[in-house]
Amino acid sequence: MTRTNVALAATALAAALVLTGCAGGGASAPPAASSSSADVAFAQGMIPHHEQAVAMARLADDRAGARVRDLAARIEAAQGPEIGRLRGFLADWGAAPAADHHGGHGDMAGMAGMMSDEQMAALGRASGAAFDRSFLQMMIAHHEGAVTMARAELDAGVDPRARELAQRIVDAQQAEIAEMRTLLG
Repeated sequence: MTRTNVALAATALAAALVLTGCAGGGASAPPAASSSSADVAFAQGMIPHHEQAVAMARLADDRAGARVRDLAARIEAAQGPEIGRLRGFLADWGAAPAADHHGGHGDMAGMAGMMSDEQMAALGRASGAAFDRSFLQMMIAHHEGAVTMARAELDAGVDPRARELAQRIVDAQQAEIAEMRTLLG
Protein backbone atom coordinates (compact mmCIF):
# COMPACT_ATOMS: atom_id res chain seq x y z
CA MET A 1 0.00 0.00 0.00
CA THR A 2 1.22 3.46 -0.80
CA ARG A 3 1.21 6.30 1.68
CA THR A 4 -1.72 7.84 -0.17
CA ASN A 5 -3.75 4.64 0.13
CA VAL A 6 -2.92 4.35 3.84
CA ALA A 7 -3.96 7.97 4.40
CA LEU A 8 -7.21 7.43 2.51
CA ALA A 9 -7.96 4.24 4.45
CA ALA A 10 -7.25 6.00 7.77
CA THR A 11 -9.50 8.91 6.79
CA ALA A 12 -12.30 6.54 5.76
CA LEU A 13 -11.98 4.61 9.04
CA ALA A 14 -12.07 7.84 11.08
CA ALA A 15 -15.13 9.05 9.18
CA ALA A 16 -16.88 5.72 9.72
CA LEU A 17 -16.17 5.86 13.46
CA VAL A 18 -17.49 9.41 13.70
CA LEU A 19 -20.65 8.53 11.79
CA THR A 20 -21.19 5.42 13.90
CA GLY A 21 -20.94 7.51 17.05
CA CYS A 22 -23.45 10.05 15.73
CA ALA A 23 -25.95 7.45 14.58
CA GLY A 24 -26.37 5.64 17.86
CA GLY A 25 -29.21 6.28 20.26
CA GLY A 26 -27.37 4.50 23.05
CA ALA A 27 -26.90 5.27 26.69
CA SER A 28 -24.57 8.19 25.99
CA ALA A 29 -27.38 10.28 24.47
CA PRO A 30 -28.65 12.91 26.92
CA PRO A 31 -32.20 12.38 28.10
CA ALA A 32 -34.90 14.70 26.78
CA ALA A 33 -35.78 17.53 29.14
CA SER A 34 -38.78 16.74 31.30
CA SER A 35 -41.64 19.20 31.12
CA SER A 36 -45.33 19.42 31.84
CA SER A 37 -48.13 21.11 29.96
CA ALA A 38 -47.82 23.91 32.55
CA ASP A 39 -44.16 24.42 31.60
CA VAL A 40 -45.02 24.58 27.90
CA ALA A 41 -47.95 26.94 28.50
CA PHE A 42 -45.71 29.17 30.64
CA ALA A 43 -43.05 29.48 27.94
CA GLN A 44 -45.51 29.84 25.06
CA GLY A 45 -47.45 32.54 26.90
CA MET A 46 -44.54 34.41 28.44
CA ILE A 47 -42.72 34.87 25.12
CA PRO A 48 -45.35 37.17 23.55
CA HIS A 49 -45.96 38.75 26.96
CA HIS A 50 -42.27 39.68 27.26
CA GLU A 51 -42.15 40.74 23.60
CA GLN A 52 -44.88 43.26 24.27
CA ALA A 53 -43.10 44.56 27.38
CA VAL A 54 -39.96 45.06 25.28
CA ALA A 55 -42.01 46.89 22.61
CA MET A 56 -43.51 49.13 25.30
CA ALA A 57 -40.07 49.78 26.78
CA ARG A 58 -38.66 50.79 23.40
CA LEU A 59 -41.37 53.44 23.08
CA ALA A 60 -39.86 55.18 26.11
CA ASP A 61 -36.59 55.90 24.30
CA ASP A 62 -37.75 59.19 22.82
CA ARG A 63 -40.98 59.85 24.71
CA ALA A 64 -40.29 59.44 28.44
CA GLY A 65 -38.63 61.34 31.22
CA ALA A 66 -35.25 60.17 32.53
CA ARG A 67 -36.53 57.95 35.37
CA VAL A 68 -39.06 56.14 33.18
CA ARG A 69 -36.45 55.79 30.39
CA ASP A 70 -34.07 54.19 32.90
CA LEU A 71 -36.75 51.78 34.11
CA ALA A 72 -37.73 50.92 30.53
CA ALA A 73 -34.10 50.20 29.62
CA ARG A 74 -33.80 47.83 32.57
CA ILE A 75 -37.05 46.07 31.60
CA GLU A 76 -35.78 45.59 28.05
CA ALA A 77 -32.37 44.39 29.24
CA ALA A 78 -33.95 41.79 31.53
CA GLN A 79 -36.76 40.52 29.35
CA GLY A 80 -34.93 40.30 26.01
CA PRO A 81 -32.61 37.50 27.21
CA GLU A 82 -35.48 35.78 29.02
CA ILE A 83 -37.29 35.48 25.68
CA GLY A 84 -34.27 33.59 24.35
CA ARG A 85 -34.26 31.27 27.36
CA LEU A 86 -37.98 30.56 26.97
CA ARG A 87 -37.50 29.72 23.28
CA GLY A 88 -34.66 27.41 24.26
CA PHE A 89 -36.90 25.63 26.77
CA LEU A 90 -39.52 25.03 24.08
CA ALA A 91 -36.88 23.65 21.72
CA ASP A 92 -35.54 21.36 24.46
CA TRP A 93 -39.04 20.08 25.14
CA GLY A 94 -39.83 19.57 21.45
CA ALA A 95 -42.74 22.00 21.79
CA ALA A 96 -43.91 24.45 19.17
CA PRO A 97 -42.99 28.08 19.72
CA ALA A 98 -45.69 30.55 20.58
CA ALA A 99 -47.81 31.57 17.61
CA ASP A 100 -47.02 35.00 16.14
CA HIS A 101 -49.67 37.45 17.23
CA HIS A 102 -48.70 40.77 15.67
CA GLY A 103 -45.41 41.13 17.51
CA GLY A 104 -46.73 39.81 20.78
CA HIS A 105 -49.94 41.76 21.24
CA GLY A 106 -53.08 42.38 19.22
CA ASP A 107 -55.20 39.25 19.45
CA MET A 108 -53.55 38.34 22.75
CA ALA A 109 -55.02 41.34 24.61
CA GLY A 110 -57.09 38.89 26.66
CA MET A 111 -53.92 37.35 28.14
CA ALA A 112 -53.08 38.51 31.65
CA GLY A 113 -51.85 42.09 31.48
CA MET A 114 -51.55 42.29 27.70
CA MET A 115 -52.35 45.59 26.02
CA SER A 116 -54.59 45.82 22.98
CA ASP A 117 -53.39 47.26 19.68
CA GLU A 118 -55.40 50.40 20.50
CA GLN A 119 -53.70 50.80 23.88
CA MET A 120 -50.27 50.32 22.31
CA ALA A 121 -51.10 52.90 19.62
CA ALA A 122 -52.27 55.40 22.24
CA LEU A 123 -49.06 54.89 24.20
CA GLY A 124 -47.07 55.45 21.02
CA ARG A 125 -48.82 58.80 20.47
CA ALA A 126 -48.15 60.06 24.01
CA SER A 127 -45.04 61.92 25.14
CA GLY A 128 -43.59 63.60 28.20
CA ALA A 129 -45.52 63.39 31.47
CA ALA A 130 -48.56 61.89 29.72
CA PHE A 131 -46.40 59.10 28.33
CA ASP A 132 -44.77 58.48 31.70
CA ARG A 133 -48.12 58.15 33.48
CA SER A 134 -49.63 55.90 30.78
CA PHE A 135 -46.49 53.78 30.53
CA LEU A 136 -46.32 53.25 34.28
CA GLN A 137 -50.01 52.39 34.59
CA MET A 138 -49.89 50.00 31.64
CA MET A 139 -46.62 48.38 32.70
CA ILE A 140 -47.92 47.81 36.24
CA ALA A 141 -50.90 45.91 34.79
CA HIS A 142 -48.57 44.12 32.37
CA HIS A 143 -46.19 43.07 35.16
CA GLU A 144 -49.09 41.94 37.35
CA GLY A 145 -50.15 39.66 34.49
CA ALA A 146 -46.63 38.26 34.19
CA VAL A 147 -46.51 37.60 37.94
CA THR A 148 -49.81 35.71 37.69
CA MET A 149 -48.45 33.61 34.80
CA ALA A 150 -45.17 32.94 36.63
CA ARG A 151 -46.99 31.89 39.80
CA ALA A 152 -49.02 29.40 37.74
CA GLU A 153 -45.70 27.92 36.58
CA LEU A 154 -44.48 27.72 40.18
CA ASP A 155 -47.72 25.96 41.17
CA ALA A 156 -47.83 23.37 38.37
CA GLY A 157 -44.54 23.36 36.43
CA VAL A 158 -41.97 20.58 36.78
CA ASP A 159 -38.93 21.75 34.80
CA PRO A 160 -36.48 23.22 37.34
CA ARG A 161 -35.11 25.73 34.81
CA ALA A 162 -38.58 27.06 34.00
CA ARG A 163 -39.49 27.19 37.68
CA GLU A 164 -36.28 29.09 38.48
CA LEU A 165 -37.02 31.60 35.72
CA ALA A 166 -40.61 31.94 36.94
CA GLN A 167 -39.37 32.76 40.44
CA ARG A 168 -36.95 35.35 39.04
CA ILE A 169 -39.81 36.92 37.08
CA VAL A 170 -41.98 37.10 40.21
CA ASP A 171 -39.18 38.66 42.26
CA ALA A 172 -38.00 41.16 39.63
CA GLN A 173 -41.42 42.25 38.45
CA GLN A 174 -42.84 42.68 41.94
CA ALA A 175 -39.88 44.95 42.72
CA GLU A 176 -40.49 46.89 39.49
CA ILE A 177 -44.21 47.21 40.30
CA ALA A 178 -43.29 48.79 43.64
CA GLU A 179 -40.85 51.14 41.86
CA MET A 180 -43.48 52.12 39.28
CA ARG A 181 -46.05 52.84 41.97
CA THR A 182 -43.51 55.11 43.66
CA LEU A 183 -42.85 56.90 40.36
CA LEU A 184 -46.59 57.43 39.91
CA GLY A 185 -46.69 59.09 43.34
